[in-house]
Amino acid sequence: MAEATEHYVTIADCKVQYLRGGKGQTVLFLHGGGGAGIWFPFFNALSEQYDVVMPEHPGFGRSDTPPWLDNVGDLSNFYFEFIKRLGLKDIHLIGNSLGGWLAADMVVRNPTPFRSLTLITAAGIHVHDVPKGDIFLWSPEQLMRNLFHNQAIPDALLKAPVNEEERRRQMKNSLTLAKLTWQPRLYDPHLQKWVHRIDIPTLIVWGDDDKLIPPPYGPAWRDLIPGATLAVIKDCGHVPHLEKTEETLAVITKHIAGVK
Repeated sequence: MAEATEHYVTIADCKVQYLRGGKGQTVLFLHGGGGAGIWFPFFNALSEQYDVVMPEHPGFGRSDTPPWLDNVGDLSNFYFEFIKRLGLKDIHLIGNSLGGWLAADMVVRNPTPFRSLTLITAAGIHVHDVPKGDIFLWSPEQLMRNLFHNQAIPDALLKAPVNEEERRRQMKNSLTLAKLTWQPRLYDPHLQKWVHRIDIPTLIVWGDDDKLIPPPYGPAWRDLIPGATLAVIKDCGHVPHLEKTEETLAVITKHIAGVK
């Protein structure tokens, strides 16, 4: 099992933390609104086949909050600089939730560094008459429970003690998430107009019991991106790579293997 190592890099006067492990083709994973920093079993398994790079976005966790961060587009431009600095090439780009929105935005802007795209329960678009869950109205317990289908997972997580450092990290993540996604809630109407420009192999992954971004958003993304395919994970919520690791890993590795 490949072990990840922790790194820091400063770009645009912003110091960011990232984890990296494994070898092979490059996978860049962009996390959701809860932040990153933990090398979950999904990443261990992924790093057995690929060189996995998982940064923590500016404004989240152990990364700096720069004064220039106003919107998801700012993150996109930052990550093109990040890719250049690390010398990453032929990237298989994966994003979950906020990270999926960010990944799609990046490929719309410039597909050149990327070989494939995987969007896991991605925010970023709006489907008429299909409201998203409101993460800013849910209590912390409601949010935790609404991320998962299997309630044994939040049961265990909610019992775990939270120290002051972790509380500060959670607050920092929540503030940045609100700044980026408050209005309009969790989408960019301008992105939706241009996602048809994505012309690299694209996989959409969705949980069939996603209470945050409901399942109809999966087919909506698929239909907006030419040639995209959709994999629906059964008995699964908003974080398939954490709740249904083996199933999610299988569809992603199959997708990457099919890229010519």
